[in-house]
Amino acid sequence: MNLLTFSGVNINIMKASNFFTLRIAALIFVFTLAIGCTKAPNESQTTSDIQSKLATDAGLQGKQLTVQADKGTVTLSGTVDSDAQRDAAAKYAASEPGVKQVINNLQVMPTQASASTPAQEPAPASEPAPARSKPSPSGKHRKSTSRDDQMAQATPAPQVVQNNQSPAPVAAPQAAPAPPPPPPEPQKVTVPSGTVVPVRLVDTIDSATAQAGDTFHATLDAPIAVDGDVVIPSHYDVEGHVVNAQASGKFAGRALLTLQLDRIKVGEKYYNVQTDQFSQQTGARGKNTAEKVGGGAIAGAILGGILGGGKGAAIGSVAGAGAGGGVQAASKKPDIKLSSEKILTFTLQAPVTIVPTNRPAREGQRLDANSQQ
Repeated sequence: MNLLTFSGVNINIMKASNFFTLRIAALIFVFTLAIGCTKAPNESQTTSDIQSKLATDAGLQGKQLTVQADKGTVTLSGTVDSDAQRDAAAKYAASEPGVKQVINNLQVMPTQASASTPAQEPAPASEPAPARSKPSPSGKHRKSTSRDDQMAQATPAPQVVQNNQSPAPVAAPQAAPAPPPPPPEPQKVTVPSGTVVPVRLVDTIDSATAQAGDTFHATLDAPIAVDGDVVIPSHYDVEGHVVNAQASGKFAGRALLTLQLDRIKVGEKYYNVQTDQFSQQTGARGKNTAEKVGGGAIAGAILGGILGGGKGAAIGSVAGAGAGGGVQAASKKPDIKLSSEKILTFTLQAPVTIVPTNRPAREGQRLDANSQQ
């Protein structure tokens, strides 16, 4: 009896010992499993898992997205088409185990089509379904699972930092500016032949000193009009030349001076013109000169004959001729002298086409002889 009782006690002790050992082993297994579940994966694995999740989303496929994991912080960078895609990528990263913070540097770049028609935003990505735990063969594993859920609930959700700074807009390449249109052709007017051109001399012209080919300067004394409209205001510069100049000699009998216009200034340009000639001369002595010289010789011969006979007549003839020449020299015609400010009139012999102007000329401005038309 005592032996049986002792044996029963030993059996009970052994059963109790085995049960206690099993419970300790179960607790160790649960603790190990909890540690394994809560242990964060390595950074490369985290990066790979997040990239895989992003690749499964239809809206994020083909996007150049960069994922960097560092001590529980995940940084997302790249460009997406919409804010919905940006938020979906952040949710994928936040759902990865071991991620504590997500820095979302994704930038939304509008497409070219969005400038004209609103782009259809992709459907928001669905959150990844939580991984299902394998069925446990015993109720103990279910207890450990509930313990893991409690630990997961106690763990704070990863912080998502949204970097909403939009990138600087990329300026579209500007087309080269179109060249400015050419200035309009200036309106031209033709001054017809026969137009009177009155000029006021600037230079003094003297037949005694002038030479053929000499240049003289003048200004337009009155405006020139075409069809009632003034096309050349007065006082613009005019240039001409001496065609012929002849001084009044001792026995030449006359002085001669002939002038002609060459060009006229209109605005800032000079135009060649063809005009008639202005000519002036003193009266010729002609027959009157011969009579005065001959009469002097006859009178001298008569006077010499009276005084000294034949020889005296010859001497008187020579003296009379000299006296007659002296009278002629005393009656010599003066040279022609055209003073400054004298007004002369010319007439166009051919039409001239000009660009008209209404800008007044500067009075007293001399024409530059070296300027080109």
